[in-house]
Amino acid sequence: MAGSAEQRGTGIGRRLLVAPVVLVGAMLVLAGCGDVNRFQTAAPHSVKPAKPARAAVQTPAAEHEHERILASYGGAYDDPRLEALINKTVERLVAASERPDLTYKVTILNSGAVNAFALPTGQLYVTRGLVALANDTSELSSVLSHEMAHVLAKHAAIREDQARQAALVSHVVTEMGTDPDLTALALAKSKLTLASFSRAQEFEADGIGVGISARAHFDPYGAARFLAAMERNAALKAGKPSLDPRSQDFLSSHPATPERVENAKANARQYSAPAQGERDGETYLDAIDNIVYGEDPSEGFVRGRRFLHPKLGFTFQAPEGFSLDNTAQAVIGVREGGSQAMRFDVVRVPAEQKLTEYLNSGWMENVDKGSTEELTINGFPAASAVASGEQWQFRVYALRFGSDVYRFIFATRHKTTESERNARETVASFRRLTLDEIQAARPLRIKVITVQPGDTVESLSHRMAGVDHPAERFRVLNGLDPHAQVKVRSRVKIVVD
Repeated sequence: MAGSAEQRGTGIGRRLLVAPVVLVGAMLVLAGCGDVNRFQTAAPHSVKPAKPARAAVQTPAAEHEHERILASYGGAYDDPRLEALINKTVERLVAASERPDLTYKVTILNSGAVNAFALPTGQLYVTRGLVALANDTSELSSVLSHEMAHVLAKHAAIREDQARQAALVSHVVTEMGTDPDLTALALAKSKLTLASFSRAQEFEADGIGVGISARAHFDPYGAARFLAAMERNAALKAGKPSLDPRSQDFLSSHPATPERVENAKANARQYSAPAQGERDGETYLDAIDNIVYGEDPSEGFVRGRRFLHPKLGFTFQAPEGFSLDNTAQAVIGVREGGSQAMRFDVVRVPAEQKLTEYLNSGWMENVDKGSTEELTINGFPAASAVASGEQWQFRVYALRFGSDVYRFIFATRHKTTESERNARETVASFRRLTLDEIQAARPLRIKVITVQPGDTVESLSHRMAGVDHPAERFRVLNGLDPHAQVKVRSRVKIVVD
């Protein structure tokens, strides 16, 4: 979530259908309404992408895809020290690969997700969430070499063709607009166009990547260690599926199984015995000390049932039983069981247009115009209306805050006193943040510390801020097995605010 709709110059370009909530696996997606640029900050343009180890070939199509990825993942993360380490690592890997003539460009994405991917042009992407999870340069090199392998084996080009076909299907379905459920399903699928490689492609990329890392004199066992770390990290997220494609982790598009970890170890044994390759842990920890961890408050963030946007200066709270997800397009809330959902986004409405007129302007079908009413919510001009679909009932609010208009869309299977109360109470909780709240909204960061005599996993995890399951999170962040203990004078990562 970022700058104003006025600044973006985007708005409602055509008539939109408010599609019902669709259950896709364990995910609920409220699709088909809103400004897709929503609250995106100027981050993609205000920070510079990581400088390329070598300049990748740029084409208009590749540049367009690059900008789309930046917009979807919160922009590039600007950290010269980290960029230098990554670029140096890539240089070593390129020189050791079978095609040292190929060129690559690496961008660190400002996302807390644990992910990495490559485009056929040689553009490589790693999230700061992935960087934070790794414990040494050999683990990072295993990810980079794996993505390089997808380019070398032309897997990325094959996947791009598949994504292009999926996007075409999505476009056709959206234009037809006759089946809201199908539209939402196509939208959900098209948002994950960077997934997935086949099992055979993953094993092939693992083998190529381990070989590249080994020839570059990195510890080839880094791949197995990091695959295991990602599995443990994913396990901590179990039971909390996210609606945001940005939060899809590496394992969503690069499935990891015990068999794959064992295969990575077998590949590594072809090159060296364990603990013989270079890990370069000290340099790596120096480079990641103080990097942002988790959500970046500049785009708004979720704390429990509350959403806060310090940059734009507002907050609201979802009803009991709802979980919130801050996606690239909107803040999505889903109630346990999926019987109710909500969407919060920003739209462009001319200052001279009444909000009641906007609600009846045709962007949403089946609006009961008789239900439309003007309101004042915490001093802000607002309006409300109801709309109906075959399976869902909608309550919509539009609220003017400064030069922007924010939209709350509530969907329920069956309109009840409780669903109406949930909608009213959520909108009524929308307010300005106080100066103290804005100043307190700092990002979480990784801090590297030295273990002192008497320190334990439990005592160190108690120093962690803003994370769930702190003891388990500490172990996963530091590559510690469930029963391992910290060693005095070793360096470890904790999360602080």
